[in-house]
Amino acid sequence: MKLSLSVKTVKHFFSEIYKILKETDTKVTEVWVGFSEVNFFKGNDESEIRDYLSNFESIYIQKGNYKNYIVIDKIIFIVESIQILEEDIGKLSALVDFNGFEALVEEILKRNNYKTIKNFRFSDRSNFKSKTYQKRYEIDVVGISKHHILLIDAKQWVNKDSYSAMNKAANHQYQRALALQLNPEIFSSMVQDILGISESIERRLPFVLVPAMVSLEQNHIKFNENDVPLVSIYQFNSFLQELTTNMSCFKTIKINKLFIQKQLSTFIH
Repeated sequence: MKLSLSVKTVKHFFSEIYKILKETDTKVTEVWVGFSEVNFFKGNDESEIRDYLSNFESIYIQKGNYKNYIVIDKIIFIVESIQILEEDIGKLSALVDFNGFEALVEEILKRNNYKTIKNFRFSDRSNFKSKTYQKRYEIDVVGISKHHILLIDAKQWVNKDSYSAMNKAANHQYQRALALQLNPEIFSSMVQDILGISESIERRLPFVLVPAMVSLEQNHIKFNENDVPLVSIYQFNSFLQELTTNMSCFKTIKINKLFIQKQLSTFIH
């Protein structure tokens, strides 16, 4: 049977894959299935299946120990399915756990031309610990575009006491941003890890840190009490595209200097 790329057929194919993924562990983001497990491909040989899958980014064939399998990348599948299945991203996000949700946030950043890093951890070495309240910090996802640096706390929260919980979490996220500002060498190292060492990094100065929350909540309130943005995953793509326009509304921290002169000298010479 010839495999069609019509809208109806592709939607049918993705619907079957979605049903398969719903039965898998949410901790697993890469799912391997046998050819016979996908009814859509019944009657097609491997070369036909491989040719069909070349049209999609999230589903491909890979060799296991003894034979080939169909492999599905859940994170990319969610991104592709938003358009193909016309399902909302919140429902699709249920396919993954909190680690997968962070990976989904990172993937959306990448597709908006951000350079990213996930689970950035650092210790507060400054003399201002009384202002930051902690010694150890972790930022779920960091994204850099031009001179904007998004510091994202990704929460897979649904139907919670949303504003009070999110407000508190957003204040903690602002404290993490403040801790980065108060530890310039750590901040500089993070930027270099994400962007690489080059002369062009300093041309981006001043950097603007934007602490933000991204969750499954669909709140009408867009900011916490200190103007930290509370972004629903449903609106995250729009938030990124409109970031520059709305920057004046957000709680931000400006950083004017990087500690990279010595490394740059080594790089250049």
